[in-house]
Amino acid sequence: MRAASVGTFAAIASRNIPAYGNLGNIAGKLAMLGGQPVRAKPWPTWPVWDRSAEEPVLSILRSGNWFRGQGKTVTQFEEAYAKLLGAKRCVCMVNGTNSLMTALHMLDIGVGDEVIVSPYTFIATYNVVLESCALPVFADTDPETFQINPDKIEERITENTRAILPVHILGIPANMDRINEIAKKHNLKVIEDACQAWLAQWRGKSCGTLGDLGCFSFQNSKHLPCGEGGAVVGNDEELMDRVQSYHNCGRPYGGMPRTSGYPISGTNRRMTEYQAAILLSQMKRLEADTDLRWANGQYLTSKIKDIPGIVPHRLYEGVTRAVYHLYPFRYLKEHFNNAPREKFLAALRAEGIPCSGGYGPQYNEGLIEATLASKNFTRSFPKVRLDRYREELHYPDNDRLCHEAVWISQEMLLTGKQDMDDIANAIAKIYENRDKLA
Repeated sequence: MRAASVGTFAAIASRNIPAYGNLGNIAGKLAMLGGQPVRAKPWPTWPVWDRSAEEPVLSILRSGNWFRGQGKTVTQFEEAYAKLLGAKRCVCMVNGTNSLMTALHMLDIGVGDEVIVSPYTFIATYNVVLESCALPVFADTDPETFQINPDKIEERITENTRAILPVHILGIPANMDRINEIAKKHNLKVIEDACQAWLAQWRGKSCGTLGDLGCFSFQNSKHLPCGEGGAVVGNDEELMDRVQSYHNCGRPYGGMPRTSGYPISGTNRRMTEYQAAILLSQMKRLEADTDLRWANGQYLTSKIKDIPGIVPHRLYEGVTRAVYHLYPFRYLKEHFNNAPREKFLAALRAEGIPCSGGYGPQYNEGLIEATLASKNFTRSFPKVRLDRYREELHYPDNDRLCHEAVWISQEMLLTGKQDMDDIANAIAKIYENRDKLA
């Protein structure tokens, strides 16, 4: 072990792996075993409130015009956000989940259909497919990129497939060239789940504007937050007129025929005026914050990429900006004396670096089986089809990723290079003390 440590520090000195700033802390006893932590300084909190935004919000509250039908603030935000993304239209919703449900409904996806989705995602992505009485058909994950593997998509397409629902998970763009190519070949719709990808870019274009419809979330943890909220964006004026109508109880909008007061069946998914006022304020910081996260994410990758057993995510060639709602890397325990990931996470937290293990294999949880066994699904699908679906719920690459992933949260990237050094130093310190982990 002594020889190994000398070799590692020699490699650091020779720059075969990135140089770290605080060799004393790296070489010291692990904090979880009583040593001094690499970092005692607190990290930023989120969300960040701008006091200059208080008067616009208070003005709306005092006016009593909280409903978008009596105000202009939601419309103002929709126009500003569409312009920021380079989309023709934006319609705000009550949250990201309802944005996805709206997109599926407006593209006529429903009973008996299948939608190809990534298994490495927040549960809402496939819950909305189930809520549409359709089957979420998973294409396995590419563990190197944390995204849906485009090479696994076509083998999952059947005569019942209606759409592909790629997720730009963690704020990292999926391979939209391949996904759109496959969708065009098989005449499928593309709905982008960009709920973690505000201003992420694929070949210079904003994620959420590359498919038929794109969906966003403005929940409290998100880079553009207002507590709860969401949006659907698109470039097809006729389709977006229908999205606007559907989210407002089916009232006609834009170029829709005014055959009646409610020409289509709709629902109420409207955003409130004061939420939009918060979003307009938060949007002022979005571009600068995004640039900082992108720069710090790239720097952190350069600092940890040569630590044995630490594998940063890989970006596809078409990615021109990731926004890092979460910064991910993989932990390979065989380089850490076979210590389980949970022990590594505990050690990293003790060194003053908050972290998590990310998503688990959610398709193994009870919600899918409960839904398949429900009255709606047993009436809507033949038993043989549901049984076949159950048999196919095996995704080895995603299972592997779920056991190796480590996440660093987005607010930690709103700092400086020295703070990124703290993260790298803590990881290197744990590696140097790997024989103490098991």
